[in-house]
Amino acid sequence: MPDKYEPKPDDRSDNAEKIENMIHDTLENMDEAEETMEFSSGQEKEQIKAKNKRRQESVKGMRQEMKDEADQ
Repeated sequence: MPDKYEPKPDDRSDNAEKIENMIHDTLENMDEAEETMEFSSGQEKEQIKAKNKRRQESVKGMRQEMKDEADQ
C-alpha cells in the first residue's frame, strides 16, 4: 500500500503557461484600475497608482521566472 503522505512528483511542464496567464491577468487588472482612476478621488487615485506600481514589479518578476522556466 503506497504511503498516503508521499509527495507528488514535481511536474513543471506547464509552469511557463501558468506564469504567462498570471502576467496576462495582472496586466488586465492594471488596465481596469487605470480606467477606474477616471472616477476616483485624489486618495483613491494614489492608492491605485501604488497598487499598479506593485503590479508592475510583480510582472517584472514573473517575466524573469518565465524566462528561467524556458531555460530549463
